[in-house]
Amino acid sequence: MAKALVFAGTTEGGDIAEVLAAAGVKVHACVATEYGRTSVRKAEGIEVSAHPLAHDEMLALMKEYPVVVDATHPYASRISAHVKEACAEAGADYIRLVRPGSDTGDAVIVGSVKEAAEYLKDKEGNILATTGSKELAEYTAIPDYRNRVFARVLSLPKVAEECAALGFEGKNIFLMQGPFCEELDYGMLLQTGAKWLVTKDSGAPGGFGEKMRAASRAGARVVLVGRPPEQPGQGFAETVRILEEKLGVTLRMPKRRIAVVGIGVGPGTGLTSAAAEAVRSSDLVVGAGRMLAIPEAEGKPKLEEYAAPKILAYLKDHPEYRKTALLCSGDVGFYSAARQMIEQADPEEFETEAHCGISSVQYMCARAGIPWQDVNLVSAHGRDANAAGEVRTHAVSFLILNGAEGTREVCRQLIDYGLEHVSVDVGCDLGYPEEMFVSGRPADIMKAELGSLCCALVFNPKPDTRDPIGLPDSEFTRGDAPMTKSEVRALSVAKLRLSPDSVVYDVGAGTGSVSVEMALAAYRGRVYAVEKEEAAAELIDANRKKLGAPNVEIVEGFAPEALEGLPAPTHAFIGGSSGNLKEIVSCILAKNPSCRIAVNAVTLETLSEILEIPKACAADQEEIVCINAAGSRHLGRYNLMTAQNPVYIAVFRGRAN
Repeated sequence: MAKALVFAGTTEGGDIAEVLAAAGVKVHACVATEYGRTSVRKAEGIEVSAHPLAHDEMLALMKEYPVVVDATHPYASRISAHVKEACAEAGADYIRLVRPGSDTGDAVIVGSVKEAAEYLKDKEGNILATTGSKELAEYTAIPDYRNRVFARVLSLPKVAEECAALGFEGKNIFLMQGPFCEELDYGMLLQTGAKWLVTKDSGAPGGFGEKMRAASRAGARVVLVGRPPEQPGQGFAETVRILEEKLGVTLRMPKRRIAVVGIGVGPGTGLTSAAAEAVRSSDLVVGAGRMLAIPEAEGKPKLEEYAAPKILAYLKDHPEYRKTALLCSGDVGFYSAARQMIEQADPEEFETEAHCGISSVQYMCARAGIPWQDVNLVSAHGRDANAAGEVRTHAVSFLILNGAEGTREVCRQLIDYGLEHVSVDVGCDLGYPEEMFVSGRPADIMKAELGSLCCALVFNPKPDTRDPIGLPDSEFTRGDAPMTKSEVRALSVAKLRLSPDSVVYDVGAGTGSVSVEMALAAYRGRVYAVEKEEAAAELIDANRKKLGAPNVEIVEGFAPEALEGLPAPTHAFIGGSSGNLKEIVSCILAKNPSCRIAVNAVTLETLSEILEIPKACAADQEEIVCINAAGSRHLGRYNLMTAQNPVYIAVFRGRAN
């Protein structure tokens, strides 16, 4: 049976003992006190000795447990040296597990507690000493120490007696067990009126970052007793790898944690207590530059990155980071990196958790005094959004925008597509000192001074909630170009079964009547209107503006050549092919083998081409419908029906392999 001796008394020591025991390794954990026993969780296969080991006792254990892990505290240098010497004498393998150092900021660094006391002798202000009880006597050299120095030590009776003998008692002694949260450290600094905090670099497990942030908030300087020279070693992950090699076992690492944290608007405005704790307990903080400035991240290693693949690649190269906090502006559920990270993080390696924050839409609606449950949510930040289409069909829309210039572009689109009458409330740099709000019509906003981070509420008093399918022919500008009639248009678009985010080709778009209807139906998608005649392209532009469809993109040219540079379609409508039907269908299916295609035919020759499609292309014919429509017209006191030409509507589905 594989055996390992672990010198613990630290968080890492308890963790490595647990990992070993879970793999069936017999573990003996050594701690110096009964208090140290609490660092090793009870588990089958782990036995604990809780007293200082004599040299002979240490050698005996090493002969029984020939693989030794030194996971003692970074400041326990004498114990580490003793353990290493004993391993050499006993012929045991010595493995040093090193706790990563911390960002010490602007702390005054000294070599010992004695040097810290010497430095503080001529300094004014109260002192909070968090360096433990063993060297507390050094502080008695500070003038008026009984009143000025406040000691925080372990809550053990013997420790309390030793402190009292030195003159630390009453309000100047705190008997407590750590590690401590930032709020407690901050409260103690305020309560004691301390201008100085003396501490050691105990790393993330010892709450060092919390002390640094608390001191910064309280206006106290930090005097840091630097770490003594370390025995050469490695971090937790590398220690696990070495143990696997030495013991011939497979060890299952505790899962690493990624906390996706919504920090609210601005520099942490709206950070929940749970979210704040997730950041404080992390050993790496990731996010955009402005987000990393939140107080909870002070003193921690940082990575300025937002893309999940790059973050995960970084974590793969840096296994020493066990707890990562990924900061997202606003709320994690509203256009944030949360979904991408949760989907891409390997669940075998990472536990992911999400902490909500106050989103910009909540913040803006609260300022506007309106509920947000019925607000249409749109992101035009880093994406091509159909702002006019969204605003046209909703009473209230909330838009995340691309800064000042992106805000003006959206307002220009609203004006161009007949929505100059709507009201726009823009919020700039929400939560920051430079926060401001600008209100007005789109034309007013275009002339206004705006901030760098923008979002907006847009109010449309008369939203168009009509079904866009089957618009009257009279609503379109006709010109001389051919136009698919309303009845045929409605059935053709219905047969395509569009989704709100469909990407559609309209080949032979004519006046753009089908393009516009498809764009109104697929208002979060895009329609590429392909037309060879310049005059017809001008009509398409006029009709998309008249009917509010900025997501129609005009492509001038002959198909199939004009389709080459376009993104793959989900659907396609072919109203005119100029004899190139097979080539057009083949081009479309090459881009998306499962594309749904509707083809209109007025002549029997085109119908003949349609019937050849399943043979010539990788497409299955779903149906062919012939529509014979007639409309009434007045003749005196009579209504006469006037027939339209019969139109064939053929529907194909790509035969994907």
